[in-house]
This record gives sequence, structure tokens and C-alpha cells, in this order.
Amino acid sequence: MACILENAPYINGAPQNTFVPGCIELAERHKAFIGGDDLKTGQTKVKSVLAEFLVNAGIKPLSIASYNHLGNNDGRNLSSERQFKSKEISKASVVDDCTAANHLLYKRAVPGATKKTVDGKVVADKGEHPDHCIVIKYLPAVGDTKVAMDDYTSELCLGGRNRLLLTNLCEDSLLASPLLLDLAILGELMTRIQYVTPSDKPSDGAVAEGDWESMYSVLSLLSYSLKAPLCKPKTDVVNSLSRQRAAVTNMLRALIGLSPDSDLLLETRVW
Repeated sequence: MACILENAPYINGAPQNTFVPGCIELAERHKAFIGGDDLKTGQTKVKSVLAEFLVNAGIKPLSIASYNHLGNNDGRNLSSERQFKSKEISKASVVDDCTAANHLLYKRAVPGATKKTVDGKVVADKGEHPDHCIVIKYLPAVGDTKVAMDDYTSELCLGGRNRLLLTNLCEDSLLASPLLLDLAILGELMTRIQYVTPSDKPSDGAVAEGDWESMYSVLSLLSYSLKAPLCKPKTDVVNSLSRQRAAVTNMLRALIGLSPDSDLLLETRVW
């Protein structure tokens, strides 16, 4: 709230639920910039790429089991059940949109339908999606070296099975530190950008311009570096790493007057 009132960009690099609805509304009112949540460093970044590859290839992930152990302060904090719950949500959401986007592999949710969970609570039906299990353990002896292991079980054509096992050993803080720089630089850049929507042309042919506006308060453009990207309310979250990166690239190209990158390459496909 202090950053919003001072009109200083605030980016949440941790998984806790900082941006409650009232906080977002306050940012909108003051035209201040906020972004989040949770830095996307190692395991989650790989998962967003691999899950998208499998789904796009017609290989249906049935389950994704992720195990982590680390010994830094992040690991110690996540040994708390309440702290871990928010991290579990942010790490699990990364595959939601790529599975929801493929209705040939995954059944879509029925509008208004509900289903019962194991503990008897009734929740909204989000449609078919992979079973997703996440475990994080605090192991002081390994220090900042995080060990992340993933087990992907997928369904192939004619009911076959495909299994991928990954082990990722990484320096947790050294992966996160450059993201802090990227997010700070890009967040500051957004404070310099304004746009205007041309109104109807007057009789002399000149373009009459409206009022200059800043970008929307929630900086979804930062999604490339964040596990659970915060976006404009009632809009879809994009977790595809390639699409997130393309959004940043094309925004920067637009700012210097270049056309967006396109993979169509039409000039190479016609006479």
C-alpha cells in the first residue's frame, strides 16, 4: 500500500497472497504499478516448457509429481504448512492454462457444474487436468543447492504410457537474483510508457489525439519471470513460457517502432 500511494512499482517475488482485491483496486485508482507473484527460477520454468511440449504434441500428462529439498531460508520458511500452501498453489497453477487450452485431450468444465473433493467440500468444476503433487522439504546440509525432481506420467496413442523423470540441481539464489534485476528494470521502464488513442480526423486531415494514458496497473508483462502471474481481473492467465517471452520481445519492438516478430515467415513460403 505504501508503494501504491507513493506511485512506486511494487513486484511481489514471494508466493503469499499480497494483492487482495482491495489492493488491486487501490493501484487502479492511483494508476500505480504492481506485479507478481513468486519468482519463477528452476523447476517451475522447466515444467511450463515441458508440459506445453507434451500437450502440444498430443501426449496427455496424467500426473506430475514434483519433489524439492533445499537448505536456505526459503526452504526453512516453506517448512511451515501455512507458508507451503501458498507456494504449492503458485507452483501447481503453471500447467493449468496449457491443459485447459486443449479440449481434445482434456474435457472442459461444464458451466455452473460442481464436484465434491475428498474432504467433502463442494468446489467449482475446473475441468479435467493432470494430478499434480508437490513436496518441498527443508534440508539444512545442502544449503543453497536445491534438488528438484519431477516425474511425468502421460498417456500416448491407443492408451500407451510415457514416463519422464527429471533431476535438476541448481543454485537457488543465483537463479533468482538476475530475475530481480529483470523485473526491476522492466517495471521501471513501464513507468516511462504512455499511449494515446487517436480520435476521429478533423477536417484539415490532422489527427486529433485524446488524453495520454499509462499502461494498466497490473503488469502482466512481467509474467515471464513469475510462477503465478498476476493479471487484470476477469482475464485469462498465460503460463506458456514462449508466449510470455514473445510478449516482452514484441512490446520492446513496438516501443522502438518495429513490427512484432512472427513465425509465419510468409516471405519464405510463397513465390
